Amino acid sequence: MKLSDFDYNLPKELIAQYPAEKRDESRLLVLHKDTGEIEHRVFRDIIEYFNPGDLAVLNNTKVLPAQIVGRKETGGKVETLVLNAGEGSGTKGEYEVLLKPARGCNIGARIIFGNGELNAEVIRIENGRRFLKFDCNGNLEKVLDRLGEMPLPPYIKREATGFDSERYQTVYAVKSGAVAAPTAGLHFTKQLLADIAKKGAGIEYVTLHVGYGTFKPVSSEQIEEHKMEKEYFEIEQDVVKSIKNRKGRIIAVGTTSARVLESVYACVGEGFKSSPMAGWTELFIYPGYKFKVASALLTNFHLPKTTLLMLVAAFCGRGLLFKAYEEAIKEKYRFYSYGDAMLII
Repeated sequence: MKLSDFDYNLPKELIAQYPAEKRDESRLLVLHKDTGEIEHRVFRDIIEYFNPGDLAVLNNTKVLPAQIVGRKETGGKVETLVLNAGEGSGTKGEYEVLLKPARGCNIGARIIFGNGELNAEVIRIENGRRFLKFDCNGNLEKVLDRLGEMPLPPYIKREATGFDSERYQTVYAVKSGAVAAPTAGLHFTKQLLADIAKKGAGIEYVTLHVGYGTFKPVSSEQIEEHKMEKEYFEIEQDVVKSIKNRKGRIIAVGTTSARVLESVYACVGEGFKSSPMAGWTELFIYPGYKFKVASALLTNFHLPKTTLLMLVAAFCGRGLLFKAYEEAIKEKYRFYSYGDAMLII
C-alpha cells in the first residue's frame, strides 16, 4: 500500500494542547465496524459498552520525565531526550538519546546537567543518534525524577509543566520506561475502572514501553518497506490465564496493548503457551493483517502517515476509519495525545 493512502488534512485548532478538564469528560466516538454506525458519546459512557465476561487489556507503562536540559562543557545549551532509561536500557550504562542541537556533540563531548549534579559523555554515534554514559552510579531514573521534565509530543506547542506530570500519565502507570504515554488510557479514572469491574468485566495489564518512534512518520512510499523501531514489552502469566479463560471479548486499550497481544501470539501461537514473556517487539501492523487476539479497540485519533493510524486501519478497514475521521473533524473532536477517544467494536 502507498503512504499517501494514510494522509489526511486536520485543522491545526483541533490538535489538543491540553487534556479535558476531567479525564472521563473527553468525548468518545463509537464506531461499529460491522455496520459502519457512528455514535457520539462522553468517555464515561464507555461502561455501557462493556459486557460481563469481557476483558479489557491496558498498558501500565509509566512515562519517565526523560526530557532534560544541559549545557555542553564547551558552552551552549543542549536539550536531551533519554530514550531508554527503563527496562531494556543500553548495555554498560549506555543510554540512547536525542540531542538538540546535536552539532558539536561528537564522541568525547561532555554535557553538564542541573548545577553540575549530573554529567554525561558522548561515547558513540550510531545512525545519527548519540549514546551517552551518565555519571550517576546507575541511578539515572532517580536523577531524572529530580531534574527532568515530561517529554510532551512535538505537536504540543508549549513547555511541560507540573500539571503534565499527572495528566500525561495514566492513573494505573506503574512500570517506568516510556517516553510517550499510552494515550488511550489517559481517559480512565480509578472510579471508572472500578465501575467496569463491578459490571463483571475483567481488567488486566500488560507493559509496552512506548518509544520515540511512535511519533515518527513512515518515510517509505511503499509502507511494507517500513521497519518499526523496537519496543520493550512484558506480559505476565496471570494475564495469559485471563485471556485464555475469558468468556467475552478482548478489548485492547490502545494500540500499544494491541501490539503486545498480537506480538505474543505471533511468537508462541494460539494459547500463549510460553508465557509469561518479556522481550522486544518490532511487529508492524497495517491493512491486510488479521488480528488474532483483540476483538475491540479503544484508541485516540492519530497523526497522518503513522504506524498507529495504519494499525487502526488494519483493525476496522481503511475506508471505515477515514469515514470516522471525517466525522470527527466535522464534529470538532480534539486530536492526538491529549485529545478525544474512539472505541471500535
